[in-house]
Amino acid sequence: MSTEFIEALEQIQKDKGISKEILIDAIEAALISSYKRNFGSAQNVRVEINRETGEVHVYSQKRVVEEVEDDLLEISLEEAKEIHRNYEVEDIIEREVTPRNFGRIAAQTAKQVVVQRIREAERGVVYEEFINRESDIITGTIARVAKGIVYVNLGKTEATLSPTEQIPNEQYTHGERIKTYIVEVKKTTKGPQVMVSRTHPGLIKRLFELEVPEIHEGVVEIKSISREAGSRTKIAVESKDPNVDAVGACVGPKGARVQAIVDELRGEKIDIIKYSEDPSVFIASSLSPAKVVSTEVSVENKTAKVVVPDYQLSLAIGKEGQNARLAAKLTGWKIDIKSESQVKSAD
Repeated sequence: MSTEFIEALEQIQKDKGISKEILIDAIEAALISSYKRNFGSAQNVRVEINRETGEVHVYSQKRVVEEVEDDLLEISLEEAKEIHRNYEVEDIIEREVTPRNFGRIAAQTAKQVVVQRIREAERGVVYEEFINRESDIITGTIARVAKGIVYVNLGKTEATLSPTEQIPNEQYTHGERIKTYIVEVKKTTKGPQVMVSRTHPGLIKRLFELEVPEIHEGVVEIKSISREAGSRTKIAVESKDPNVDAVGACVGPKGARVQAIVDELRGEKIDIIKYSEDPSVFIASSLSPAKVVSTEVSVENKTAKVVVPDYQLSLAIGKEGQNARLAAKLTGWKIDIKSESQVKSAD
């Protein structure tokens, strides 16, 4: 190798931020393996790369002992004294054993190590970028679909959208732009693995933060979300400013803000509920769009008995119990819904 090689390492240090010393140390370690592999040597060796000229030198190492048991690794004190009278037991004696054609092997090995280290460094940069974006929303394009898994191109890497994180019956087309929620970023030998979701409630939260300035600014707060992806979501919001209507801010002018989110979710229905510290009021609101006649709560058991008009019973319960189920999840209360006639007949 040559001074040009050292200059190249210095350039890599500038461009990629990988220390020249770290690269040289890694190359020296790799060259020890290369030497032993190519020259069938079982002896201890040390490889040194001159930091100025790039020249490579290989030195065999033998430990000075009283009695030699392995002449590949040890040298007798008597022999050592012949080399230099100051040698003592346990000293290490080095002799240069650089093969004539070792330069070519060194150059190939160095190239492999440098390429590998650059790749590792780039993967590390990508990992650090995306690990800091866990629980955040990201836009990418659909690269391909294979065995039910959707691969999303994020520019520097690809994200994996597994079948369990896909909205039921949602179609994914190559080249289509899509917003996803970063669930987890794993460090693997092949680089960072970014796991994303279209079903996570966090996607709803982030979409509202993007569309509603009042949420982004902290004036309106999202208190809770319950979601059955692809079908319906309920979101409870509260305003910290009496002059700002939390529900109105989320709906937006002529419903534009919430409609943008519905469009992104391919038509998923969204109920925006005004949060209340009063459980009776909050539970009644959570059953929207159904109207509630009365609510009786048991704080101790965290249960609520809700009465609705007869004609509103099916609406309050929802198809296959969905509305009631989402309301219970949104409020954290167990809700028992009865119609007025059911209550009267029970009396």
